[in-house]
Amino acid sequence: MDTIIGRQPEKQLLAELLTSAEAELLAVYGRRRVGKTFLIRNAYAEHLAFEFTGIHHAKLAAQLANFGRAIQALTGIGVGKITTWSEAFNLLQDVLEPLLKKKKQVIFLDEFPWIQTPRSGFLQAFGYFWNTWASGQANLVVVICGSSASWMIQHVLHDRGGLHNRVTKRMRLLPFTVAETAEFLQHRSVRLDHYQVIEIYMAMGGVPQYLREVKNGESSAQAINRICFSKDGFLRGEFPNLFRSLFDHAQHHTVVIRALARKAKGLTRNEIIDAAGFSSGGGITQVLEELSESGFISPYLPFDRKAKDSVYKLTDEYSLFFVKFIEPSKEFDAHTWQRISEGSTWRTWSGYAFESICMKHIRALKRALGIEGVYTEVSLWRSAGTDDRQGAQIDLLIDRKDNCINLCEIKFVNGEFVIDKKYASELDHKVRIFKEQTRTRKTIFPTLITTYGTRKNDYYTGRIQSEVMMESLFST
Repeated sequence: MDTIIGRQPEKQLLAELLTSAEAELLAVYGRRRVGKTFLIRNAYAEHLAFEFTGIHHAKLAAQLANFGRAIQALTGIGVGKITTWSEAFNLLQDVLEPLLKKKKQVIFLDEFPWIQTPRSGFLQAFGYFWNTWASGQANLVVVICGSSASWMIQHVLHDRGGLHNRVTKRMRLLPFTVAETAEFLQHRSVRLDHYQVIEIYMAMGGVPQYLREVKNGESSAQAINRICFSKDGFLRGEFPNLFRSLFDHAQHHTVVIRALARKAKGLTRNEIIDAAGFSSGGGITQVLEELSESGFISPYLPFDRKAKDSVYKLTDEYSLFFVKFIEPSKEFDAHTWQRISEGSTWRTWSGYAFESICMKHIRALKRALGIEGVYTEVSLWRSAGTDDRQGAQIDLLIDRKDNCINLCEIKFVNGEFVIDKKYASELDHKVRIFKEQTRTRKTIFPTLITTYGTRKNDYYTGRIQSEVMMESLFST
Protein backbone atom coordinates (compact mmCIF):
# COMPACT_ATOMS: atom_id res chain seq x y z
CA MET A 1 0.00 0.00 0.00
CA ASP A 2 1.43 3.37 -1.05
CA THR A 3 1.39 6.46 1.15
CA ILE A 4 -1.54 8.80 0.51
CA ILE A 5 -0.33 12.40 0.56
CA GLY A 6 -2.78 15.00 1.86
CA ARG A 7 -6.46 14.25 1.21
CA GLN A 8 -7.31 14.43 4.92
CA PRO A 9 -11.09 15.08 4.54
CA GLU A 10 -11.32 12.38 1.87
CA LYS A 11 -9.42 9.82 3.97
CA GLN A 12 -11.67 10.58 6.93
CA LEU A 13 -14.81 10.03 4.85
CA LEU A 14 -13.51 6.76 3.43
CA ALA A 15 -12.67 5.52 6.93
CA GLU A 16 -16.12 6.47 8.22
CA LEU A 17 -17.79 4.38 5.52
CA LEU A 18 -16.00 1.30 6.83
CA THR A 19 -17.60 1.79 10.24
CA SER A 20 -21.09 2.48 8.91
CA ALA A 21 -23.87 0.16 10.08
CA GLU A 22 -25.53 0.37 6.67
CA ALA A 23 -24.60 -0.28 3.05
CA GLU A 24 -22.94 2.74 1.45
CA LEU A 25 -22.87 3.89 -2.18
CA LEU A 26 -20.09 6.43 -2.73
CA ALA A 27 -19.82 8.43 -5.97
CA VAL A 28 -16.31 9.78 -6.62
CA TYR A 29 -15.64 12.21 -9.44
CA GLY A 30 -12.87 14.56 -10.52
CA ARG A 31 -10.76 15.41 -13.53
CA ARG A 32 -8.43 12.99 -15.28
CA ARG A 33 -5.14 12.12 -13.53
CA VAL A 34 -6.17 13.71 -10.22
CA GLY A 35 -5.61 10.50 -8.22
CA LYS A 36 -9.10 9.03 -7.76
CA THR A 37 -8.11 5.42 -8.47
CA PHE A 38 -4.94 5.70 -6.38
CA LEU A 39 -6.90 7.04 -3.41
CA ILE A 40 -9.57 4.33 -3.43
CA ARG A 41 -7.16 1.44 -4.02
CA ASN A 42 -4.85 2.48 -1.22
CA ALA A 43 -7.44 3.64 1.32
CA TYR A 44 -9.37 0.39 0.87
CA ALA A 45 -6.45 -1.96 0.20
CA GLU A 46 -7.47 -4.36 2.98
CA HIS A 47 -11.16 -4.38 2.09
CA LEU A 48 -11.21 -4.28 -1.72
CA ALA A 49 -13.09 -7.43 -2.74
CA PHE A 50 -13.80 -6.58 -6.37
CA GLU A 51 -12.53 -3.99 -8.84
CA PHE A 52 -13.63 -3.40 -12.42
CA THR A 53 -12.59 -0.61 -14.79
CA GLY A 54 -14.57 0.46 -17.85
CA ILE A 55 -12.87 0.89 -21.21
CA HIS A 56 -13.36 4.06 -23.24
CA HIS A 57 -15.49 3.43 -26.37
CA ALA A 58 -15.44 -0.37 -25.86
CA LYS A 59 -18.42 -2.40 -27.02
CA LEU A 60 -20.77 -4.21 -24.66
CA ALA A 61 -19.24 -7.64 -25.33
CA ALA A 62 -15.74 -6.39 -24.47
CA GLN A 63 -16.90 -4.75 -21.24
CA LEU A 64 -18.73 -7.92 -20.14
CA ALA A 65 -15.74 -10.12 -21.01
CA ASN A 66 -13.51 -7.96 -18.83
CA PHE A 67 -16.07 -8.09 -16.03
CA GLY A 68 -16.01 -11.89 -16.25
CA ARG A 69 -12.21 -11.91 -16.05
CA ALA A 70 -12.37 -9.71 -12.94
CA ILE A 71 -14.77 -12.21 -11.34
CA GLN A 72 -12.45 -15.06 -12.32
CA ALA A 73 -9.47 -13.26 -10.76
CA LEU A 74 -11.43 -13.01 -7.51
CA THR A 75 -12.64 -16.62 -7.35
CA GLY A 76 -9.97 -18.50 -9.28
CA ILE A 77 -12.77 -20.30 -11.11
CA GLY A 78 -13.51 -19.97 -14.81
CA VAL A 79 -16.54 -17.90 -15.76
CA GLY A 80 -18.69 -18.66 -18.78
CA LYS A 81 -19.71 -16.08 -21.35
CA ILE A 82 -21.75 -13.24 -19.82
CA THR A 83 -24.30 -11.75 -22.22
CA THR A 84 -26.08 -9.09 -20.12
CA TRP A 85 -25.30 -6.80 -17.23
CA SER A 86 -28.09 -8.41 -15.22
CA GLU A 87 -26.21 -11.72 -15.47
CA ALA A 88 -22.99 -9.97 -14.50
CA PHE A 89 -24.39 -8.47 -11.32
CA ASN A 90 -26.16 -11.70 -10.36
CA LEU A 91 -22.81 -13.44 -10.63
CA LEU A 92 -21.13 -10.74 -8.54
CA GLN A 93 -23.82 -11.10 -5.89
CA ASP A 94 -23.21 -14.86 -5.65
CA VAL A 95 -19.48 -14.31 -5.24
CA LEU A 96 -19.83 -11.59 -2.60
CA GLU A 97 -22.40 -13.20 -0.30
CA PRO A 98 -19.96 -15.52 1.54
CA LEU A 99 -17.31 -12.78 1.76
CA LEU A 100 -19.73 -10.34 3.41
CA LYS A 101 -20.19 -12.75 6.32
CA LYS A 102 -16.53 -12.29 7.25
CA LYS A 103 -15.89 -8.53 7.21
CA LYS A 104 -16.58 -5.22 5.47
CA GLN A 105 -16.10 -5.52 1.71
CA VAL A 106 -15.63 -2.85 -0.95
CA ILE A 107 -16.70 -3.01 -4.61
CA PHE A 108 -14.90 -0.52 -6.83
CA LEU A 109 -16.33 0.27 -10.29
CA ASP A 110 -13.83 2.63 -11.92
CA GLU A 111 -14.43 4.78 -15.04
CA PHE A 112 -18.13 4.24 -14.43
CA PRO A 113 -19.29 6.48 -17.34
CA TRP A 114 -17.31 4.36 -19.82
CA ILE A 115 -19.14 1.17 -18.79
CA GLN A 116 -22.48 2.64 -19.86
CA THR A 117 -22.45 2.00 -23.61
CA PRO A 118 -25.47 2.69 -25.85
CA ARG A 119 -28.35 0.22 -25.33
CA SER A 120 -26.22 -1.84 -22.93
CA GLY A 121 -28.67 -1.63 -20.03
CA PHE A 122 -25.78 -1.16 -17.61
CA LEU A 123 -27.25 1.66 -15.52
CA GLN A 124 -30.60 -0.10 -15.20
CA ALA A 125 -28.91 -3.35 -14.16
CA PHE A 126 -26.67 -1.60 -11.66
CA GLY A 127 -29.65 0.28 -10.21
CA TYR A 128 -31.53 -3.00 -9.81
CA PHE A 129 -28.48 -4.65 -8.23
CA TRP A 130 -28.20 -1.84 -5.68
CA ASN A 131 -31.91 -1.48 -4.91
CA THR A 132 -32.77 -5.17 -4.58
CA TRP A 133 -29.66 -6.57 -2.93
CA ALA A 134 -26.60 -4.40 -2.31
CA SER A 135 -28.43 -1.68 -0.36
CA GLY A 136 -29.42 -4.29 2.22
CA GLN A 137 -25.89 -5.52 2.90
CA ALA A 138 -24.60 -3.75 6.02
CA ASN A 139 -21.07 -5.00 5.35
CA LEU A 140 -20.85 -3.55 1.84
CA VAL A 141 -19.39 -0.33 0.44
CA VAL A 142 -19.87 0.27 -3.29
CA VAL A 143 -17.62 2.92 -4.86
CA ILE A 144 -18.41 4.21 -8.34
CA CYS A 145 -15.86 6.53 -9.88
CA GLY A 146 -15.59 8.64 -13.03
CA SER A 147 -13.46 11.37 -14.58
CA SER A 148 -16.42 12.94 -16.37
CA ALA A 149 -17.84 14.98 -13.50
CA SER A 150 -20.77 16.25 -15.54
CA TRP A 151 -21.77 12.69 -16.56
CA MET A 152 -21.57 11.47 -12.96
CA ILE A 153 -23.76 14.32 -11.78
CA GLN A 154 -26.32 14.05 -14.58
CA HIS A 155 -26.63 10.25 -14.79
CA VAL A 156 -25.93 9.23 -11.18
CA LEU A 157 -26.42 12.03 -8.66
CA HIS A 158 -29.38 13.58 -10.52
CA ASP A 159 -30.70 10.35 -12.02
CA ARG A 160 -34.48 10.05 -12.23
CA GLY A 161 -34.43 6.28 -12.68
CA GLY A 162 -33.22 3.45 -10.48
CA LEU A 163 -30.40 5.47 -8.91
CA HIS A 164 -32.60 8.41 -7.90
CA ASN A 165 -31.46 9.51 -4.42
CA ARG A 166 -29.55 6.24 -3.93
CA VAL A 167 -26.03 7.64 -3.59
CA THR A 168 -25.32 7.89 0.14
CA LYS A 169 -22.07 9.87 -0.09
CA ARG A 170 -20.29 11.87 -2.78
CA MET A 171 -16.67 12.95 -3.14
CA ARG A 172 -15.38 15.51 -5.61
CA LEU A 173 -11.63 15.03 -5.75
CA LEU A 174 -9.80 18.23 -6.63
CA PRO A 175 -6.12 18.73 -7.51
CA PHE A 176 -3.70 19.17 -4.62
CA THR A 177 -3.43 22.48 -2.83
CA VAL A 178 -0.01 24.12 -2.92
CA ALA A 179 0.65 22.72 0.57
CA GLU A 180 -0.22 19.19 -0.58
CA THR A 181 1.88 19.75 -3.71
CA ALA A 182 4.92 20.66 -1.60
CA GLU A 183 4.33 17.60 0.60
CA PHE A 184 3.92 15.36 -2.45
CA LEU A 185 7.15 16.61 -4.03
CA GLN A 186 9.06 16.28 -0.77
CA HIS A 187 7.78 12.71 -0.36
CA ARG A 188 9.32 12.00 -3.76
CA SER A 189 12.64 13.56 -2.62
CA VAL A 190 12.11 16.72 -4.68
CA ARG A 191 13.45 19.60 -2.58
CA LEU A 192 12.30 23.01 -3.79
CA ASP A 193 11.63 26.24 -1.92
CA HIS A 194 8.08 27.57 -1.86
CA TYR A 195 8.66 30.08 -4.65
CA GLN A 196 9.73 27.30 -7.01
CA VAL A 197 6.83 25.09 -5.90
CA ILE A 198 4.52 27.96 -6.84
CA GLU A 199 6.22 28.17 -10.24
CA ILE A 200 5.65 24.44 -10.78
CA TYR A 201 2.03 24.83 -9.66
CA MET A 202 1.42 27.74 -12.04
CA ALA A 203 2.50 25.54 -14.97
CA MET A 204 0.79 22.26 -14.16
CA GLY A 205 -1.45 22.77 -11.15
CA GLY A 206 -1.79 20.25 -8.35
CA VAL A 207 -2.45 17.22 -10.57
CA PRO A 208 -0.54 14.29 -9.02
CA GLN A 209 0.17 12.53 -12.32
CA TYR A 210 1.76 15.70 -13.69
CA LEU A 211 3.75 16.31 -10.53
CA ARG A 212 5.17 12.78 -10.70
CA GLU A 213 7.15 13.93 -13.71
CA VAL A 214 9.23 16.37 -11.61
CA LYS A 215 12.64 14.87 -10.79
CA ASN A 216 14.77 15.47 -7.74
CA GLY A 217 17.78 17.67 -8.38
CA GLU A 218 15.92 19.81 -10.92
CA SER A 219 15.01 23.46 -10.48
CA SER A 220 11.47 24.50 -11.32
CA ALA A 221 12.73 25.98 -14.60
CA GLN A 222 14.48 22.74 -15.57
CA ALA A 223 11.44 20.64 -14.71
CA ILE A 224 9.04 22.87 -16.63
CA ASN A 225 11.31 22.91 -19.67
CA ARG A 226 11.71 19.12 -19.76
CA ILE A 227 8.07 18.25 -19.03
CA CYS A 228 6.50 20.90 -21.25
CA PHE A 229 9.02 21.89 -23.90
CA SER A 230 11.13 18.84 -24.70
CA LYS A 231 10.39 16.65 -27.71
CA ASP A 232 8.82 13.88 -25.62
CA GLY A 233 7.65 16.04 -22.72
CA PHE A 234 4.73 14.50 -20.84
CA LEU A 235 2.63 17.67 -20.98
CA ARG A 236 3.53 18.77 -24.48
CA GLY A 237 0.63 16.80 -26.01
CA GLU A 238 -1.67 16.30 -23.03
CA PHE A 239 -4.13 19.10 -23.83
CA PRO A 240 -6.22 17.58 -26.66
CA ASN A 241 -6.31 14.13 -25.04
CA LEU A 242 -7.45 15.65 -21.77
CA PHE A 243 -10.68 17.05 -23.17
CA ARG A 244 -11.44 14.23 -25.61
CA SER A 245 -11.41 11.75 -22.74
CA LEU A 246 -13.90 13.79 -20.72
CA PHE A 247 -16.41 15.29 -23.14
CA ASP A 248 -18.32 13.87 -26.12
CA HIS A 249 -18.10 17.13 -28.07
CA ALA A 250 -14.74 18.32 -26.79
CA GLN A 251 -14.27 20.88 -29.55
CA HIS A 252 -16.90 23.12 -27.91
CA HIS A 253 -15.12 22.91 -24.57
CA THR A 254 -11.69 23.70 -25.98
CA VAL A 255 -13.08 26.74 -27.82
CA VAL A 256 -14.32 28.12 -24.48
CA ILE A 257 -10.99 27.29 -22.81
CA ARG A 258 -9.09 29.19 -25.50
CA ALA A 259 -11.45 32.18 -25.29
CA LEU A 260 -10.92 32.42 -21.53
CA ALA A 261 -7.16 31.95 -21.91
CA ARG A 262 -7.09 35.15 -23.96
CA LYS A 263 -8.91 37.09 -21.20
CA ALA A 264 -7.19 36.46 -17.89
CA LYS A 265 -9.62 38.74 -16.04
CA GLY A 266 -12.53 36.58 -17.16
CA LEU A 267 -15.62 36.79 -19.35
CA THR A 268 -19.35 36.84 -18.71
CA ARG A 269 -21.58 34.24 -20.33
CA ASN A 270 -22.55 36.59 -23.15
CA GLU A 271 -18.93 37.61 -23.68
CA ILE A 272 -17.97 33.93 -23.97
CA ILE A 273 -20.67 33.40 -26.62
CA ASP A 274 -19.21 36.27 -28.64
CA ALA A 275 -15.55 35.40 -28.08
CA ALA A 276 -16.01 31.69 -28.77
CA GLY A 277 -18.08 32.31 -31.88
CA PHE A 278 -21.16 30.37 -30.81
CA SER A 279 -24.14 31.11 -33.04
CA SER A 280 -26.51 31.13 -30.06
CA GLY A 281 -26.51 30.55 -26.34
CA GLY A 282 -28.33 27.24 -26.63
CA GLY A 283 -25.50 24.81 -25.88
CA ILE A 284 -23.20 27.11 -23.95
CA THR A 285 -24.96 26.51 -20.62
CA GLN A 286 -24.14 22.81 -20.64
CA VAL A 287 -20.55 23.43 -21.76
CA LEU A 288 -19.97 25.95 -18.95
CA GLU A 289 -21.53 23.61 -16.38
CA GLU A 290 -19.38 20.68 -17.54
CA LEU A 291 -16.18 22.71 -17.48
CA SER A 292 -17.05 24.12 -14.05
CA GLU A 293 -17.88 20.74 -12.52
CA SER A 294 -14.68 19.27 -13.95
CA GLY A 295 -12.64 22.08 -12.36
CA PHE A 296 -11.32 23.75 -15.51
CA ILE A 297 -13.16 27.04 -15.12
CA SER A 298 -14.69 28.85 -12.14
CA PRO A 299 -17.57 31.34 -12.00
CA TYR A 300 -17.01 34.38 -9.78
CA LEU A 301 -19.80 36.69 -8.72
CA PRO A 302 -18.99 40.39 -8.99
CA PHE A 303 -19.58 42.39 -5.81
CA ASP A 304 -23.27 43.16 -5.22
CA ARG A 305 -24.35 41.46 -8.45
CA LYS A 306 -26.61 38.51 -9.28
CA ALA A 307 -25.66 35.03 -10.46
CA LYS A 308 -26.46 35.88 -14.08
CA ASP A 309 -23.65 38.45 -13.96
CA SER A 310 -21.02 35.83 -13.04
CA VAL A 311 -17.58 36.20 -14.58
CA TYR A 312 -15.96 32.94 -15.70
CA LYS A 313 -12.21 32.47 -15.41
CA LEU A 314 -9.92 29.75 -16.68
CA THR A 315 -8.60 28.33 -13.41
CA ASP A 316 -6.95 25.12 -14.63
CA GLU A 317 -3.27 25.98 -14.51
CA TYR A 318 -2.10 23.52 -17.13
CA SER A 319 -4.72 24.51 -19.72
CA LEU A 320 -3.78 28.18 -19.39
CA PHE A 321 -0.07 27.38 -19.55
CA PHE A 322 -0.53 25.19 -22.62
CA VAL A 323 -2.51 27.77 -24.59
CA LYS A 324 -0.23 30.63 -23.55
CA PHE A 325 3.19 29.03 -23.93
CA ILE A 326 3.42 25.39 -25.02
CA GLU A 327 1.17 25.50 -28.07
CA PRO A 328 2.60 28.72 -29.59
CA SER A 329 6.21 27.68 -29.02
CA LYS A 330 8.16 27.02 -32.21
CA GLU A 331 11.30 25.90 -30.44
CA PHE A 332 11.66 22.90 -28.14
CA ASP A 333 15.13 22.66 -26.65
CA ALA A 334 16.90 22.86 -23.30
CA HIS A 335 16.57 26.64 -23.10
CA THR A 336 13.02 27.25 -24.39
CA TRP A 337 11.44 28.01 -21.03
CA GLN A 338 14.36 30.17 -19.91
CA ARG A 339 13.88 32.40 -22.96
CA ILE A 340 10.12 32.58 -22.46
CA SER A 341 10.37 33.34 -18.74
CA GLU A 342 12.57 36.37 -19.40
CA GLY A 343 9.88 38.08 -21.48
CA SER A 344 7.07 40.49 -20.63
CA THR A 345 4.39 37.92 -21.55
CA TRP A 346 5.62 35.67 -18.75
CA ARG A 347 5.57 38.51 -16.21
CA THR A 348 1.96 39.34 -17.07
CA TRP A 349 0.91 35.69 -17.05
CA SER A 350 2.64 34.93 -13.74
CA GLY A 351 0.70 37.70 -12.04
CA TYR A 352 -2.63 36.33 -13.25
CA ALA A 353 -1.60 32.74 -12.47
CA PHE A 354 -0.64 33.65 -8.90
CA GLU A 355 -3.93 35.52 -8.54
CA SER A 356 -5.80 32.38 -9.59
CA ILE A 357 -3.88 30.30 -7.04
CA CYS A 358 -4.78 32.75 -4.28
CA MET A 359 -8.45 32.57 -5.27
CA LYS A 360 -8.27 28.79 -4.79
CA HIS A 361 -6.73 29.12 -1.35
CA ILE A 362 -9.18 31.46 0.34
CA ARG A 363 -9.26 29.36 3.49
CA ALA A 364 -5.50 29.75 3.95
CA LEU A 365 -5.75 33.49 3.27
CA LYS A 366 -8.53 33.87 5.84
CA ARG A 367 -6.45 31.98 8.37
CA ALA A 368 -3.50 34.30 7.74
CA LEU A 369 -5.76 37.35 8.11
CA GLY A 370 -7.15 36.03 11.40
CA ILE A 371 -10.72 35.85 10.08
CA GLU A 372 -11.11 32.09 9.62
CA GLY A 373 -14.13 32.09 11.95
CA VAL A 374 -15.84 35.03 10.22
CA TYR A 375 -18.45 34.36 7.52
CA THR A 376 -17.22 35.81 4.24
CA GLU A 377 -18.20 36.04 0.60
CA VAL A 378 -15.53 36.18 -2.09
CA SER A 379 -16.02 38.30 -5.17
CA LEU A 380 -14.28 40.53 -7.68
CA TRP A 381 -15.13 44.01 -8.91
CA ARG A 382 -14.49 46.08 -11.98
CA SER A 383 -15.65 49.48 -13.17
CA ALA A 384 -15.42 50.66 -16.76
CA GLY A 385 -13.71 53.98 -17.31
CA THR A 386 -15.35 57.08 -18.77
CA ASP A 387 -14.07 60.07 -20.75
CA ASP A 388 -13.14 61.87 -17.55
CA ARG A 389 -12.45 58.97 -15.19
CA GLN A 390 -10.08 56.03 -15.31
CA GLY A 391 -11.57 52.55 -14.85
CA ALA A 392 -10.75 50.36 -11.86
CA GLN A 393 -10.50 46.65 -11.18
CA ILE A 394 -10.00 44.77 -7.93
CA ASP A 395 -8.40 41.31 -7.96
CA LEU A 396 -10.12 39.91 -4.91
CA LEU A 397 -12.70 41.15 -2.41
CA ILE A 398 -13.31 39.34 0.87
CA ASP A 399 -16.65 40.68 2.08
CA ARG A 400 -16.94 39.99 5.80
CA LYS A 401 -19.94 39.58 8.07
CA ASP A 402 -18.19 41.73 10.69
CA ASN A 403 -18.83 44.80 8.53
CA CYS A 404 -15.40 44.94 6.89
CA ILE A 405 -14.07 44.25 3.40
CA ASN A 406 -10.53 43.15 2.57
CA LEU A 407 -9.71 44.78 -0.77
CA CYS A 408 -6.90 42.51 -1.96
CA GLU A 409 -4.13 43.30 -4.40
CA ILE A 410 -2.07 40.27 -5.49
CA LYS A 411 1.57 40.63 -6.61
CA PHE A 412 3.96 37.92 -7.78
CA VAL A 413 7.56 39.14 -7.70
CA ASN A 414 10.87 37.44 -6.90
CA GLY A 415 11.70 39.67 -3.96
CA GLU A 416 10.08 42.35 -1.84
CA PHE A 417 7.25 44.23 -3.49
CA VAL A 418 7.85 47.99 -3.40
CA ILE A 419 5.00 50.50 -3.42
CA ASP A 420 5.98 53.59 -5.37
CA LYS A 421 4.13 56.85 -5.90
CA LYS A 422 2.41 55.64 -9.07
CA TYR A 423 1.12 52.41 -7.55
CA ALA A 424 0.01 54.19 -4.35
CA SER A 425 -2.04 56.59 -6.47
CA GLU A 426 -3.61 53.70 -8.41
CA LEU A 427 -4.55 51.91 -5.19
CA ASP A 428 -6.08 55.04 -3.68
CA HIS A 429 -8.08 55.48 -6.89
CA LYS A 430 -9.43 51.92 -6.67
CA VAL A 431 -10.52 52.36 -3.07
CA ARG A 432 -12.17 55.69 -3.79
CA ILE A 433 -14.05 54.51 -6.90
CA PHE A 434 -15.13 51.30 -5.16
CA LYS A 435 -16.62 53.25 -2.25
CA GLU A 436 -18.33 55.74 -4.54
CA GLN A 437 -19.88 53.21 -6.89
CA THR A 438 -20.88 50.52 -4.40
CA ARG A 439 -21.90 53.02 -1.69
CA THR A 440 -20.71 50.52 0.86
CA ARG A 441 -20.61 51.61 4.49
CA LYS A 442 -18.26 48.85 5.48
CA THR A 443 -14.67 49.50 6.58
CA ILE A 444 -12.22 48.92 3.72
CA PHE A 445 -8.93 47.18 4.52
CA PRO A 446 -6.47 47.49 1.60
CA THR A 447 -4.65 44.15 1.70
CA LEU A 448 -1.53 43.00 -0.13
CA ILE A 449 -0.88 39.35 -0.99
CA THR A 450 2.72 38.94 -2.12
CA THR A 451 5.48 36.38 -2.43
CA TYR A 452 8.11 37.82 -0.08
CA GLY A 453 6.34 40.71 1.60
CA THR A 454 6.28 44.45 1.01
CA ARG A 455 8.90 47.05 1.87
CA LYS A 456 7.72 49.32 4.66
CA ASN A 457 8.15 52.77 3.14
CA ASP A 458 6.11 55.99 3.35
CA TYR A 459 3.66 54.75 0.71
CA TYR A 460 3.01 51.59 2.72
CA THR A 461 2.49 53.18 6.12
CA GLY A 462 -1.09 54.24 6.75
CA ARG A 463 -2.26 52.81 3.44
CA ILE A 464 -1.89 49.01 3.69
CA GLN A 465 -3.93 47.59 6.56
CA SER A 466 -3.23 43.87 6.13
CA GLU A 467 -0.62 41.76 4.40
CA VAL A 468 -0.28 38.07 3.54
CA MET A 469 2.83 36.41 2.18
CA MET A 470 3.24 33.33 0.00
CA GLU A 471 4.23 31.19 2.99
CA SER A 472 0.68 31.40 4.35
CA LEU A 473 -0.64 29.47 1.34
CA PHE A 474 1.40 26.48 2.50
CA SER A 475 -0.18 26.31 5.96
CA THR A 476 -2.38 23.31 6.64
